[in-house]
Amino acid sequence: MHSSLAISPQAGKVQPMKVLLAALFLGSCVVPSAIATTITVMSIFEPITLVGTDGDDAMSDIGEALQASVLSRPMALSGAFPEDLVDAIRSPHLLPTNNENYKVQEVNLLVLCNLGLKAEMVDGVLQVKFKVAEFAVPEEIDLTSRQILKLTLIALRKTLEDYQRRQTQPLHVNVIVDGAEGEKAPLADLAVQFTVVGEGT
Repeated sequence: MHSSLAISPQAGKVQPMKVLLAALFLGSCVVPSAIATTITVMSIFEPITLVGTDGDDAMSDIGEALQASVLSRPMALSGAFPEDLVDAIRSPHLLPTNNENYKVQEVNLLVLCNLGLKAEMVDGVLQVKFKVAEFAVPEEIDLTSRQILKLTLIALRKTLEDYQRRQTQPLHVNVIVDGAEGEKAPLADLAVQFTVVGEGT
């Protein structure tokens, strides 16, 4: 009888401690998760094929009429900006349609041609690699490799310009053509550096 009365108060003290520890543990798990799920809707520009449609797009930036275009679409993104904006340019894109005769399953030229993009901040400069080692233009795409890279440069610049409008510091960008060897060596001269400024700069 006496032993049970002695144990009972101790048990009463242990239980709240367990609850407190569990709450602290759960709190440490929940808070970082909530922070990591910040999502922002951004405009992403992509080079897309117009194959399967009845139009050509006059690309003033290139000076050629191509069966391709650089268009934007909204995307809900989280992560490190502007690096993840660059990654998003290569997102798969099934173009919506109301015409049953339109059969194109993918329109993003980066996906269709296996052109990789990689972006990282290096000493305050956004370094973007166009990874061309596995880059190949399918027969149904009536474009040259150079035309596709030029369209990609336009998409990159337009995406960063839209993002940078809301920033107060200029963004310095260094574009590298990575893997330009053999017959792809001439693509290396498309490497470029530019600076994007915001409206508040």
